[in-house]
Amino acid sequence: MTAPATSTAVDARETIDFDIVIVGGGPAGMAAAIRAKQLDPEVSVVVLDKGSEPGAHILSGAVMDPRAIDELLPDWKTLGAPLNQPVTADEFLFLGAKRSMRTPGFLVPRCFRNHGNYVISLGNVVKWLGQHAESQGVEVFAGFAATEVLYDREGRVTGVATGDMGIGRDGERTAAFQPGVELRGKYTIFAEGARGQLGRQLIDRFDLAEGRDPPSYAIGLKETWEVAPSQARPGLVVHTAGWPMDSDTFGGGFLYHLEGNRVALGFVIGLDYRNPWLSPFDEFQRWKTHPAIRAHIESGRRIGYGARAINNGFPQSLPKTVFPGGALVGCDAGYLNAARIKGSHAAIKTGMLAAEAACAALRDGRSGDELTAYPQAFTRSWLHAELRESRNFKLWFKKGTVVGTLMTGVEQWLMPRLGIRTPPWTLHGKQPDHSSLRLADECEPILYPKPDGKLSFDRLSSVYLSNTHHTEDQPVHLTLRDAAVPVAVNLRSYAGPESRYCPAGVYEFLKNDKGEDRLQINAQNCIHCKTCDIKDPTQNIVWVAPQGGEGPSYDAM
Repeated sequence: MTAPATSTAVDARETIDFDIVIVGGGPAGMAAAIRAKQLDPEVSVVVLDKGSEPGAHILSGAVMDPRAIDELLPDWKTLGAPLNQPVTADEFLFLGAKRSMRTPGFLVPRCFRNHGNYVISLGNVVKWLGQHAESQGVEVFAGFAATEVLYDREGRVTGVATGDMGIGRDGERTAAFQPGVELRGKYTIFAEGARGQLGRQLIDRFDLAEGRDPPSYAIGLKETWEVAPSQARPGLVVHTAGWPMDSDTFGGGFLYHLEGNRVALGFVIGLDYRNPWLSPFDEFQRWKTHPAIRAHIESGRRIGYGARAINNGFPQSLPKTVFPGGALVGCDAGYLNAARIKGSHAAIKTGMLAAEAACAALRDGRSGDELTAYPQAFTRSWLHAELRESRNFKLWFKKGTVVGTLMTGVEQWLMPRLGIRTPPWTLHGKQPDHSSLRLADECEPILYPKPDGKLSFDRLSSVYLSNTHHTEDQPVHLTLRDAAVPVAVNLRSYAGPESRYCPAGVYEFLKNDKGEDRLQINAQNCIHCKTCDIKDPTQNIVWVAPQGGEGPSYDAM
């Protein structure tokens, strides 16, 4: 296709040229890279990953539908992909404060049926995909955070630049300063995950969300436990609804038994919740104390913790995914089936579709234009059909738990039995998540029990398990548009919700020497979940990437 990548020096920043630049080394980015090399081994492809290694920043439940990886690598089993534990059983529980009710198997909606799927560590899968990509000739640059989109004079995307290294907290260069690198591509594919830093800039610059519903997000919190062999039930998948959520709040739990006496469990809460006193972290901790959950992990050992914002994907809110010179894939665009609580198969599929469009364009001698073949292929794909079938799932729950549960049963259980795969109606969201918070004095404060150190824990001991590290002498990567707003607005009107919605203890309201309130940002605790960027009621907090390689270093999450 082209000569191998070459380097030149421009304005003290090294420039490296590729055919395809991929930003993000998750399942979407790695799938795009692998697919491009499958189609043309001579095409030059680079993947940038801000984690210390592929998989280091990956966090997901996860139950994986193998449909997309079957298409990408049909021989993944013989190649050694870490999909080792098939799902053996499904349970769906409605929780009360002390009791639980199991849904009979024949009444479980299709979105919660997992026959043929696998319980996995998505971090391990991504690490394996990265190794396979490199074996095919893909350049994988881990530890480099893309912080700037590059454009030509016509406004077309021409690549990205990585952030400078060795900038002190005062903004000045230190003795360790190293300038960023420009990676130029004929096409650039953005696969940063939910609420990607560059993705959101591109959506604004090219008006990609025009005419679409506002995107909807949730925060997913997860722990990994090691349990006694007598407690282990490899392949069991459990989902819960109800307690501790009230009827107006979208949320639910998951618990998956992996191989090796390990259990992955977590809690998902929609970021359109209304009560500013709510703490997703503390809701997760008390959920684990329910008898139906503690039975799986009691006397076990917690070995991992993390959190991540996730899309509540539905087609009505998907932005336009192409623009001159590039494309959005995976959760950077919002491809996730919230009803199935699955996104890895969607990420792999959209990464493949974008790579196919890019390679076809390169074969035709094109560059820098819109890859219109990508969204066209998506509309013809099984993924489009799947997302349309569940397009109303989260929106029904905005009307309350009772309505959401009833209509999920209608759309995901009754209609398929009547031969109707796609609902004949479409709901629309109107408000972004950050606008949903009520004033603090309009809501009942929530008193959470103290952690017992056995089933429930505090934030700092949890962050420790995420292996998070940030060099302290660098600019704070959690930026404020207006430093006065946290106290003047958020604290006074909403009781400082950032101190509760952050799952890592980053934000604290303290008193200064004069007894005045101030916001302290403990950026070194940040686990890159992006919740603050989404939920801040004044949209005053902007998350930007710290130095490459920093943040959490998840082990098999």
